[in-house]
Amino acid sequence: MSASPAAPLIDCAQEVSPEIVSDILTLVDQETSSYDLPRLSAGLDLLHDLAVHRLGQPGHEHRHPGGERGDTLIMTYAGTGPGHVALVGHYDTVWPTGTLAGWAPPEADGRAKLSGPGIFDMKTGLAQGIWALKLARESGVPVPTVTFLFNGDEEVGSRSSRPVIEEVAQHVDVTLVLEPSANGAVKTARKGNGTFRITASGVESHAGLAPEDGASAITALSEFVVAAAAVASPDLGTTINPGLITGGSAANVVAGLATACVDIRVSSEAERERVDAELEAIKVSDPRVRIDIDHAWNRPPMTLNAASSPLLDLAREIAREQGHDLPAAAVGGASDANFVAALGLPVLCGMGAVGDGAHAQGEFIYPDTVPAQTALVAGLLERLAEPLHR
Repeated sequence: MSASPAAPLIDCAQEVSPEIVSDILTLVDQETSSYDLPRLSAGLDLLHDLAVHRLGQPGHEHRHPGGERGDTLIMTYAGTGPGHVALVGHYDTVWPTGTLAGWAPPEADGRAKLSGPGIFDMKTGLAQGIWALKLARESGVPVPTVTFLFNGDEEVGSRSSRPVIEEVAQHVDVTLVLEPSANGAVKTARKGNGTFRITASGVESHAGLAPEDGASAITALSEFVVAAAAVASPDLGTTINPGLITGGSAANVVAGLATACVDIRVSSEAERERVDAELEAIKVSDPRVRIDIDHAWNRPPMTLNAASSPLLDLAREIAREQGHDLPAAAVGGASDANFVAALGLPVLCGMGAVGDGAHAQGEFIYPDTVPAQTALVAGLLERLAEPLHR
């Protein structure tokens, strides 16, 4: 990088933007489906090597085994100031292995886009986070100690990485989550979510010879999911989506077993409690069918807590200094920031890519936004060399 260390971060980021984009595309070319352990392992190796290439060897690193899912990698780089910041991001994607070969580019709309599976959610954020620390270090001012946390199971609930995330968050001053932005806005509120499994156990019988002897699990489950959907309260931010139903053994058999997977999103703990109670209160017409509900809540709701408000103010101040405003947004999706916010700790999410299409064919980023997003995180790192006053 030839720019003077005293040059504004945005200018430095603009100069190295082609290299940042090259790193983004390198990460995208390595497919990392949440369900493909060999690809996840290779993807984490690649991410590790990229961080070492740009930042040197960390003072400390540890790879936490993920079991059936991707491992979680901790890499800590010592700072020159007393502050300590965690940069958190996931390297797994929702896309099955082989998706890249048939990937179709997004429709042109007059603005340059880069597209690929996982580029928006969230491999751009990973590369930008690494470069943000590089730019902050090369600016010549004090920087905090930075701990990178890269996990490979976020898209499937962060079951193995959650305790690692919570442990790291409690030993740093601030956590920045490198998830994609909301059209450039930082994310300060996210819904809590759960995937409930509903099991209906009925009585099988011959559908022609003795239908009255049977108790249809499918019929009962259908009644249940219709009633469950009615528990939603969009005005309060509560959505309920029966997204998957399976059941029965043959068309001429009264079904003895049926299951449904229901996605539930809530904006408050009060709504979470209401949903639990109202689902348990649902009755089906045939008392011979037993309904069992697995209340599998995953992430608690995230709100802008008292600890995070000063962090948001600081981010907005830095954005203004760099020549742009920084809006804040509440979104329906959940992330690992939910876990940190629930502990009452300072966290901002959506510090990564600007683009669109998360989890959709043709997801993309706007490459002209990469310098500003990288510079924003770098600016925060510079200002967080001293611990944030809470």
